[in-house]
Amino acid sequence: MAEKKHISFTLLQILQEESDENHILTANDLIERIDQRLGTSIERRTVYSNIQILRQAGYEISDTSDNGKGYYLLTRKFEKGEILLLCNAIHASHIINQKQSEELIGKLLSELPKDQRSEFRSSVYLPNRLKSQNKVLLYNIEIISEAVRDGKKLSFSYLRYDHDAGKEIYRKEPYIIEPRYIVWQDARPYLISTSPKYAGFTHFRIDKIKNPVILKEPVRRLSRTENLEAYRYAENKLFMFAGETISVIFRCADRILPQLRDILGPDMNVQESNDDTSLVRCTTTEAGAVFLAQQFLDVIEIISPDSLRRHFRKVLADAFEKYSS
Repeated sequence: MAEKKHISFTLLQILQEESDENHILTANDLIERIDQRLGTSIERRTVYSNIQILRQAGYEISDTSDNGKGYYLLTRKFEKGEILLLCNAIHASHIINQKQSEELIGKLLSELPKDQRSEFRSSVYLPNRLKSQNKVLLYNIEIISEAVRDGKKLSFSYLRYDHDAGKEIYRKEPYIIEPRYIVWQDARPYLISTSPKYAGFTHFRIDKIKNPVILKEPVRRLSRTENLEAYRYAENKLFMFAGETISVIFRCADRILPQLRDILGPDMNVQESNDDTSLVRCTTTEAGAVFLAQQFLDVIEIISPDSLRRHFRKVLADAFEKYSS
């Protein structure tokens, strides 16, 4: 015989999995399902009393007096659209491997009634062939978050490309850094850190970190000014390219301004002109500016600084030379 406290929990599970405004369960339906799950028979008044217990706990449940039919859960942790959006984001992410994606998506879909769970796979699911093979991303984020929270130094190996070996390998000597923040840029998670040996900030891709170990030694406390500099560091590292930040002015076709705002953020400075182009000023690295200009080659021109403009002209000349024969 099931304990009374199990009935409320089982009743909630049934309402979460099987009920909505299109699938209303009568008291007899609930009695039958509880018997199937717990192997015990209950009376109608037990259904009523446990519905009240769930309502007192904060769950909104429609009943016969509201809809003339029976019971269903009015509100959930997530709306269906929110869950499908999150499932699509997880599936589209290249840095979350296939197995972890399936597990996360399964957990999210379990928040929907059973008859709605197939909508994701039947309507929008397509295989993502670009999925990472990295199996430790979520573990890395958990360990790094703990180190940031506790203010402890972190040791780890880091994946880099070895030109001699012709493949990516992990550096034998581990890094020892002071973890500061986890940020997302270009759809990837990065660790912003400081070093006990060097001034300033640096960053690492979290999906390229291996064997993170939290050390006992505490990190140095950042001043308020340094914390602001950390924010600016992450904000101005376009595509997370390393290097000193510089002020860059682009001439851009007006039609791509919405895309640039998505990339550069709301702080980009725009000065409109009269020829369907605008001058856009931003702060980023030289490598980031060049990469952006390459992505929008036909609609972006680097105006200043002049040294960057000359450098990009050489990049274009070299590229033209490669394709001239």
